[in-house]
Amino acid sequence: MTHEVRAVVALKKGAAVSVENILVPDPGPGEALVQVRACGVCHTDLHYREGGINDEFPFLLGHEAAGVVEAVGEGVTDVAPGDFVVLNWRAVCGQCRACSKGKPWYCFSTHNATQPMTLLDGTPLAPALGIGAFAEKTLVASGQCTKVDRAASAAAAGLLGCGVMAGFGAAVNTGAVGRGDSIAVIGCGGVGMAAIAGAKVAGASRIIAVDVDERKLERAGSFGATDTVNSSRTDAVEAIRALTGGFGADVVVDAVGRPETYEQAFYTRDLAGTVVLVGVPTPETKLELPLLDVFGRGGALKSSWYGDCLPSRDFPALIDLYLQGRLDLDAFVSEEIALDQVETAFEKMHRGEVLRSVVIL
Repeated sequence: MTHEVRAVVALKKGAAVSVENILVPDPGPGEALVQVRACGVCHTDLHYREGGINDEFPFLLGHEAAGVVEAVGEGVTDVAPGDFVVLNWRAVCGQCRACSKGKPWYCFSTHNATQPMTLLDGTPLAPALGIGAFAEKTLVASGQCTKVDRAASAAAAGLLGCGVMAGFGAAVNTGAVGRGDSIAVIGCGGVGMAAIAGAKVAGASRIIAVDVDERKLERAGSFGATDTVNSSRTDAVEAIRALTGGFGADVVVDAVGRPETYEQAFYTRDLAGTVVLVGVPTPETKLELPLLDVFGRGGALKSSWYGDCLPSRDFPALIDLYLQGRLDLDAFVSEEIALDQVETAFEKMHRGEVLRSVVIL
């Protein structure tokens, strides 16, 4: 049996997305059919539309989602129909060399559904990050479903599926920021704000937000920033050093991913401090640093992919923090929209007007 549902599709590179009727099959072995309740509009979806990920058009967009399991395929035991779940794009295999070493967040063989979702004419769709959740229903590997407390708002919970988890995890998992530490976060979009929120939860004493947009810097205070630096008006390196006794921050998160922001991060960390790159660079960017400085400053230079998260461990924990009032996921939801408003949401995101537009289904 197949299910005909409405979904947002990028048919060709650079063209505006459209709402199409698509076909979603019943789940096969190891798969789950999910009724999508909410899905955030992420920069990654725009990258897919622009051909910045690959050229496997048409794409079924959307990946930052929460919903309810409608059906499961043969052999599925980790979720059941009726479960409220957050979708993830890192369904670990449990058997590869990373999983065997106890580091499943580096899994080299993550799972996706094997059956294709298609346009009505049978054209296979490439689901964004193996999810494709700008749709009334989607088909995923069961491991891509993480059961969480259904008391959580679907609009807020779904954001753990990408941006919030990436930023929170960059600060807490990768950067290991802790009580009394100082942290600087360069770039205050959704990922950067989540890093700030994570640092606050972890007990950082000084949380410095860095951006070129005063609107974002004003917003950063509500997420936990103790200080702000507008790097278009002042030297960020000198400002951060001045705020940290002349030493630099214990942890610096680059949530932009440009050579100039990474260089700022490198020179604003304390000796033996940690730089975390979570902003995604474009393929053509190059970084040049004096190797003697890399050697002489010690510390750690790390990349954070999806916040080094393990969804089965981290999603329920962050939802608990949300329900306890310690992590305001609702604050990341700038607006709730319909499926046919995704293209407009891309424009708002590009202009920096929103943290997250969230499609409600």
